[in-house]
Amino acid sequence: MKSEIIQRLTEIVGRDNIYTALEDLYCYTYDASFVKADIKKDLAGVAVYPGNTEEVSQILKLANLEKIPVVPRGAGSNVSGGTISIGDCIVLVLKRMNKILEIDRKNLIAVVETGVITGQLQSEVESVGLFYPPDPASQAFSTMGGNVAECAGGPRGVKYGVTRDYVIGLEVVLPTGEVINTGGRTIKNVTGYDMTNLFTGSEGTLCVITKIIVKLIPLPEGKSTMMAVFSEIEQACETVSEIIAGGLVPCSLELLDNIYIKNIEEYAKVGLPTDAGAVLLIEVDGDSEILAKQIGKIEQTCRRLGAVQIRIAKTKEEANELWRARRSAFAAVSRVKPTIIGEDATVPRSSIPVAVRRIQEIAAKYNIIIAILGHAGDGNLHATILTDATDLEEAARVEKAIDEIFVATVEMGGSLSGEHGIGRAKSKFITRQTGEVGLEVQHRIKQALDPNNILNPGVMFGA
Repeated sequence: MKSEIIQRLTEIVGRDNIYTALEDLYCYTYDASFVKADIKKDLAGVAVYPGNTEEVSQILKLANLEKIPVVPRGAGSNVSGGTISIGDCIVLVLKRMNKILEIDRKNLIAVVETGVITGQLQSEVESVGLFYPPDPASQAFSTMGGNVAECAGGPRGVKYGVTRDYVIGLEVVLPTGEVINTGGRTIKNVTGYDMTNLFTGSEGTLCVITKIIVKLIPLPEGKSTMMAVFSEIEQACETVSEIIAGGLVPCSLELLDNIYIKNIEEYAKVGLPTDAGAVLLIEVDGDSEILAKQIGKIEQTCRRLGAVQIRIAKTKEEANELWRARRSAFAAVSRVKPTIIGEDATVPRSSIPVAVRRIQEIAAKYNIIIAILGHAGDGNLHATILTDATDLEEAARVEKAIDEIFVATVEMGGSLSGEHGIGRAKSKFITRQTGEVGLEVQHRIKQALDPNNILNPGVMFGA
């Protein structure tokens, strides 16, 4: 990075908010994905921490003029390789922009800066009787801007949807440094193209998100949590479809296979039955008087489909223990092998049994370990490959297995990604779903907004 560029960036953000040392820049060669940048050619030139929209605008104007790549980044919790540095880029870290600007109880909206921690917003709105449902597993540290950029999901997606369903307005800075506002504070808004939805899930390739307007809903009065244990994973998968087909929509419906169960219990010791083929973690919410009726009907369905054990949480603490088990999942299996590749292929709910069986067949075919966890209520399966990236022979088998998983997913009418995004990790597979023409249309949009290709080059579209 030229010294004059460093000096100009320092003038924009201040000396305390710019980093050029090797030990600092090394941190941005990886995120929470298995993708790792090549430090010899992909080390960033500088990392800058802007404090407001104007500073972001000035940085992008400079970068666009000098044709310097910019990688927007929040907490770095991305799991598809979408926030790692490329050679001599500017890493634009947005964590300083972390204010909750407004919680409007009359209009049921909140306005936040991009660096607000998701869990912090949830706590603040719940303290006044409101609810922001999207709940990515990383909610304790992921930022709202990152959630919007990736269109993050989470266990509550089955009932409440994902981030896109709550974003009604954005302030964004375009690659050219221009600032625009999309959407607004109203629930109905059909003025022009839906730019809010275009930018949501665009993975930092079209804009830098600086402010977000989200809609809120009243906080549900109560909730009830249960765990259903099955001898065979096939029974658990069939139960998911039966629960939904019976007109019951839990707020969360999670699937854990035996690999996850054993490792979670060894790691977190929350009382999971380690001999089970699978467990379903199910939660319903709403008016207190209907919770027992809802959970009772779901229990009947589970028993009819072969559940050998039902555990209904009697206290809030017991429910929290069950959810601690779920949120410990990735940490627990990370002890099995040094490399974790967490895919998030999504299929129609009715195809879950077939999808799980296909993943198990692929694991056996290539002699690799694939643990299965999923937001089963919305068909989002996390096929988690436990491997060692330094074992080149096994890595080659893993790559073939991933390819087959994606082929099978698309054949079932599914999606390459339900909530993690495409990033760099899955860019080579994108045409399997979009087709060549579909990808070309997205290229045209990118070209129109980012003619110099400075924002997150390589993400989604490949090198």
